Amino acid sequence: MLEKHRQELIKEVLAKKQFASVKSLTQQLQVSEATIRRDINKLSETGVVKKIQGGAESIERPLNKKILDIPSTFESKDSKSSVKKQIAKKAAQLCKNGDSLIINGSHSTYLMAEYLTDLNLNIMTNSLVLANYLNANSESRISLPSGEIYREQGILLSSYEDDGSEYYHGSMMFMGVLGIGKYGLMESDPLLIRSEQKLKKRTEKLIVLADSSKIGKHCKYILCPLAEVDILITDSAITNEYIQFFESFEIEVLIADTPNT
Repeated sequence: MLEKHRQELIKEVLAKKQFASVKSLTQQLQVSEATIRRDINKLSETGVVKKIQGGAESIERPLNKKILDIPSTFESKDSKSSVKKQIAKKAAQLCKNGDSLIINGSHSTYLMAEYLTDLNLNIMTNSLVLANYLNANSESRISLPSGEIYREQGILLSSYEDDGSEYYHGSMMFMGVLGIGKYGLMESDPLLIRSEQKLKKRTEKLIVLADSSKIGKHCKYILCPLAEVDILITDSAITNEYIQFFESFEIEVLIADTPNT
């Protein structure tokens, strides 16, 4: 197949799906991954598509298909976005092929998606935007609990105990929170807390993604005590006092390679 023809086909795929992984394009076009990566690089250089981790993204809205918009709270205008992205990358490095994961709906955990596209995982998530991204860009199996769609946050929440999550088991749960400190993990919505607590019961290890602005922050409700947290991933702006404090609860503190804040 000629290079020009391949690149036209890549653009057609992206026009319909918005995202495409190198692996999926390799299978559809029946060429090597190296060839697909070269084509993506050339298309990216000319501004036709956007190169992303593990694949490519259309710079236009998809044709004949609606996709879920990223909630306003997820937009790049967030002053901590670059820091959160590195925290998400650090979190994704803990995952390997075949893992069964639970991922809650938050900005930090959504940013993990870009770094999970090359892995074959089993994922339970209440995040519609995360599920949509990984469904389009990876070979992972995605499960969603039942519930009502909260469009602004892009998540599914249920007030009922039986939402399907009780049948799932994950080796790790990745969670973003509004605050973490001496009272534990903090959130502002009791329905959200109920959903997160149900998901948390289905996992062996709880991993919290929280940039330094969340450290010591108080909110209205306590989601769970620090004793239930296994790993905290944050940035270099965390103080030594807080590191020692969290380690006193046997929490492993991982520092992401982030720019100076």
